[in-house]
Amino acid sequence: MIALSLAEIAAIVGGQPHDIPDQSARVTGPVVIDSRSVVPGGLFAAFAGERVDGHDYAERAVAAGAVAVLATRPVGVPALVVDDVVQALGALARTVVERLGATAVALTGSAGKTSTKDLIAQLLQRLGPTVWPAGNLNNEIGLPLTALRALEDTRYLVLEMGARYVGDIRYLTGLVPPRIGLVLNVGTAHIGEFGGRERIAEAKGEMVEALPSAAEGGVAVLNADDPLVRAMSTRTKARVVLFGEAGEADVRAENVRLTPTGQPAFLLRTPSGCSDVTLRLYGEHHVSNALAAAAVAHELGMSVDEIAVALSEAETLSRWRMEVTERADGVTIVNDAYNANPESMRAALRALVAMGGASRAAGGRTWAVLGPMAELGDDSLAEHDAVGRLAVRLNVSKLVAVGGREASWLQLGAYNEGSWGEESVHVSDARAAVDLLRSELRPGDVVLVKASRSAGLEQVALALLESASEGEVAGR
Repeated sequence: MIALSLAEIAAIVGGQPHDIPDQSARVTGPVVIDSRSVVPGGLFAAFAGERVDGHDYAERAVAAGAVAVLATRPVGVPALVVDDVVQALGALARTVVERLGATAVALTGSAGKTSTKDLIAQLLQRLGPTVWPAGNLNNEIGLPLTALRALEDTRYLVLEMGARYVGDIRYLTGLVPPRIGLVLNVGTAHIGEFGGRERIAEAKGEMVEALPSAAEGGVAVLNADDPLVRAMSTRTKARVVLFGEAGEADVRAENVRLTPTGQPAFLLRTPSGCSDVTLRLYGEHHVSNALAAAAVAHELGMSVDEIAVALSEAETLSRWRMEVTERADGVTIVNDAYNANPESMRAALRALVAMGGASRAAGGRTWAVLGPMAELGDDSLAEHDAVGRLAVRLNVSKLVAVGGREASWLQLGAYNEGSWGEESVHVSDARAAVDLLRSELRPGDVVLVKASRSAGLEQVALALLESASEGEVAGR
């Protein structure tokens, strides 16, 4: 964080100093919410969670080097006491960003936010110092923590914004107002809370409503291939830039194809020229993410050739998102278990089939180890059934549905689509899935593991990698 004295921070957040011998002491390190992450010069924000109360770790945080604690009550060590720590973090982030003058780029969407954020960050790093969130810190706590990592020389701030309800993105854009706002898509993630895709579109569109006008430099980057996103162009005063495969897109992909290993290649066309791109990421769904990142980078002055090179060299930065590892015995594990919704499930299944193309010719098989998709509300049965059916239509060799009711719906969909033999199986939990796979896998097989985060299905992928002796993993 940019250096601020405790007195300055107190004025910004409306905090009352307690047990602070010197209010001129400066916070020079990051703000953290985990006492184990404290570094000397940092600030520890204490939250009272469902299982753990951060106030109980205040003394440990100061002993580790925190200058003070942001808390809702005195904690016996230097502290700034506020009514609401979340609001205090937001106020502090807003002030820091205003003082910096860095260009803020914010993105939202039902699927692909974290992957696209990672791509944008890797592109903008080539233009200047860039700060972006690790993982998917995209809510009222994670976004301020990301913004507060900015330093005096930060030129670009890349922010991911999530939403569960209408008004969430309006709140987040109020904390860190973006100059460039990107909307990827409107899908069915969290449809149970929203009640329909139109309501999701209403929420996501708050991003472009928050942008400055075109005369003030505001830019709305919208997906030309998603009608609900494209319609958001009427909700903003910013200049609109379209990306996608549609012919009228300003930044678009042509001649899209997959390499034999399932990695997308295409011709990137921008208003300033075109260049070839071959991604290191897996699955055709990453083409849209790459185009979104390219559109942002192009707006910030990167040439089309520079964009193409940067995209072709970009890697997955966040864990358990199409994380591909080949074991020494020839089995490939695709850990995409960080989260799931119907759109990302379909994209992952298509990527699995593409990756398994070469191995199938040599006798290898494709395995889809799938768990529940959360927060789908009344659409849950139909969506799980549809994913099971799609696995059969794509000719996935083996479907392993893991879990309870939702998993049974996955298998039911596969059964109703014609998977009546051993092509699909329902197991109760991750341990049962691991036992099955360990006994059945053979060289050349490709295994996709995917479910909503709450299912914890990444343990299946990790166990399959650990089952190989140390040093056997060939590479990623």
